[in-house]
Amino acid sequence: MTKGEVRREVERQLAIMREGAVDFHGEEELAERLAGRLEAGSPLRVKLGMDPSSADLHLGHSVVLLKLRRFLELGHVPIFLVGDFTARIGDPSGRNKTRPPLDVEQVRENARTYVQQVGRLLDVSKVEVRFNGEWMDSMAPSDFVRLCSQSTVARMLERDDFAKRYASEVPIYIHEFLYPFVQGYDSVALEADVELGGTDQTFNLLMGRELQRAYGQPPQAVITHPLLVGLDGQEKMSKSLGNSVGITDAPEDMYGKIMSVPDAAMSEWCRLLSAGEWDDLALALRRLESGDGDPMALKHDLAGRIVARIHDPAAAGHAREHFRRVVQRKEVPDEVEEIDVASPSAEGMRLFELLVAAGLVPSKSEARRLVQQGAVSLDGERAEDPALLLRPGEVLVRVGKRRYGRVRLGAA
Repeated sequence: MTKGEVRREVERQLAIMREGAVDFHGEEELAERLAGRLEAGSPLRVKLGMDPSSADLHLGHSVVLLKLRRFLELGHVPIFLVGDFTARIGDPSGRNKTRPPLDVEQVRENARTYVQQVGRLLDVSKVEVRFNGEWMDSMAPSDFVRLCSQSTVARMLERDDFAKRYASEVPIYIHEFLYPFVQGYDSVALEADVELGGTDQTFNLLMGRELQRAYGQPPQAVITHPLLVGLDGQEKMSKSLGNSVGITDAPEDMYGKIMSVPDAAMSEWCRLLSAGEWDDLALALRRLESGDGDPMALKHDLAGRIVARIHDPAAAGHAREHFRRVVQRKEVPDEVEEIDVASPSAEGMRLFELLVAAGLVPSKSEARRLVQQGAVSLDGERAEDPALLLRPGEVLVRVGKRRYGRVRLGAA
């Protein structure tokens, strides 16, 4: 490449890196490094880390995963780091209390399908998949002390969540201070040129830059992205808050959940989930924001695209038809899960107990709440009493708009 070609290619790639980002720390440094790598034919190493604090990834994670895919398309080396060690500390980012650490078995179980889930969004055969237990589990105590000597307590208290907890006299435990050091050291171990993350990770990501300097490496660039709001349209998407769309959700469930997104959140969802692919949504968004658009049509469009991206176009078409038939026309789906439940007595079982025993609702309190809200029907009739006694036999149960089960309650 000529000098002029290199300069233009650097500008093109930096523009792609900026797309959808909130902050781009170290952009000028990266521009110089990228120019040198292009001349030498050497790719950048781009890191994205996620802790297996739960078993499932969700659409909020896809925002940065899709950005990682953009780097792959630019010819760089994407690194997906599974934080099997950091998950055992517990990331305090954005929390007003201590996040409980997980034990080794919980982490292993949660991490088991992470790579498979990531594979729904980018080609994992071209991704360097690493676990930070590789270097942290074998680190000598003296080396860990050296690592922790690279910053101060005052610097730790600059973190917004730590500062708020300290001011409110909410306990901050010593192990929580270790998390940014370990995440930052991951960048040293991987010799990262770029690290991606959400805005809630900014402190940890910048710690990586500091530690790389301390260990004699050029500091990585840090590119942060907004956090996708959840189905409630208020809090960030989180499985623990019950407002998430899981990467592993069935196409019909994924489509139906997206259709429930509040109209006010549609602009953000389209912008963050487009990932440079759906520029044609911009016109529909402008019309919606001007009060001239059709939010339902836009939701159908977005839901179909997301399901097609994560599953396939055929699944998206089936999910759309399922939504229209089951949710909008309130018809019973073609396939209904058949569930056998053993009755604890000859008389039968209370409705709220049956909903939990059948796996249709996670808890008895939730079952009572859903029945009282009119969200449960039996054989097409709305149930009103959570304590209704159901005799042994078969009943078609609907919970919410999309969940059906043909429950066979066996006699004691």
